[in-house]
This record gives sequence, structure tokens and C-alpha cells, in this order.
Amino acid sequence: MKRRTFDVLASMVGLGLAALLIIAGSLLTWAHNFTQDQVHQQLVAQKVFFPPSSDPELKDPAFAPVRQYAGQQLTTGAQAEVYADNFIANHLKAIGGGKTYSQLSAEYLALSDEQKASPDGVALNGTVQTMFRGETLRGLLLNAYGWGKTATIVGIAAVVAFIGAGVMAVLGALGLWHARRVGENKEVLSGHHHAPAVESIP
Repeated sequence: MKRRTFDVLASMVGLGLAALLIIAGSLLTWAHNFTQDQVHQQLVAQKVFFPPSSDPELKDPAFAPVRQYAGQQLTTGAQAEVYADNFIANHLKAIGGGKTYSQLSAEYLALSDEQKASPDGVALNGTVQTMFRGETLRGLLLNAYGWGKTATIVGIAAVVAFIGAGVMAVLGALGLWHARRVGENKEVLSGHHHAPAVESIP
């Protein structure tokens, strides 16, 4: 194959890949912006705020991660993770005595009708309902955190795609430039010489 033909074909492939990477980067950028906006809008709509820095509860070491957002409105996936795992989770642990909603619910369902109607049964039912609401909110916030993290990863992938597109575009352009400079009849392997065959001695 002629070297000029090879250079042109290789360059066209590189430029084609650059175009595909630009399209991929554009779609990934759109996905990043859309997902991030959705997470932000949904969290803002909930109007959840971190306790103020003056709250005595924040002095507890278990709430240390919450202090950085003291008094702020919850609007990002990172904040959602902290609120879910270091604020709600700590309260649920205290309310449920270390037990989950599933465990407490099973205990309540195992009671007889008379036991459910007793003060202890009514109190247990209240705890079960509180745990259900708390764990549901915590799950929703962690879901928002997950999508926020996904948006970040997609954004990084978009940047990588654009960088790759730039590299392929430069290589493609250099290939076309080289194709114009190479001799018209030069072969791809013209630089490789084979040793002459040794004649056999009779």
C-alpha cells in the first residue's frame, strides 16, 4: 500500500473517532447537567436545613461531619449523604435503641391484640411509625446522593471524551499533513530492506 494512501486512511479514521468522541462528550455533558439539576431541584423543594452551629447536639462527636454544613439548606448530593448518615441515622439509632424499622415492626406484629392496645404496645407502634418515616427519608436522601455522585462521574467522563477528541483530531491533522509531504510512489514498508539471498555453493 502506498504510504500516502495509508496516511490518509489512518487520518480519516482518527478524525472520525474525534467526531464520535465529541458527540459522546456532548451527550455526557448533557446527562451530567440534567442529573445534577434534578438532584438540586428535588432537594431544594424539600426545604431541609441542617441544625445551626449553636445546637448543643452538634457537640456530640457522632455529629462531627454535620458541623461543616451547620445552618445551611440541604441542596447537594454530598450534603444529602452527611444528613442521612450522620444526622438522621444517629437519631434513628437513639429512637430505635439500635434496632431497625424491620426489627421493631416484627416485634410489634408478634404482640397479641391485648398487648398492642397496652401503653407499651401503643408506644412501640409509635416508634415503628417514626422509624419507618425516618428510614424512608434517609433512603431518599441517599438515593439523591447516589445520583449526585453519578452526575460527577459522568461529568469526568465527558471531560475525558473531549480530551480524547482533541488528541485524535491533532493526530488526524498531522497524518493529513504528512500525507501531503510523503512521496507519491513511496510504499508503507519501503524503508525495510531484505538481505539478498545467499546462493548455494555447488
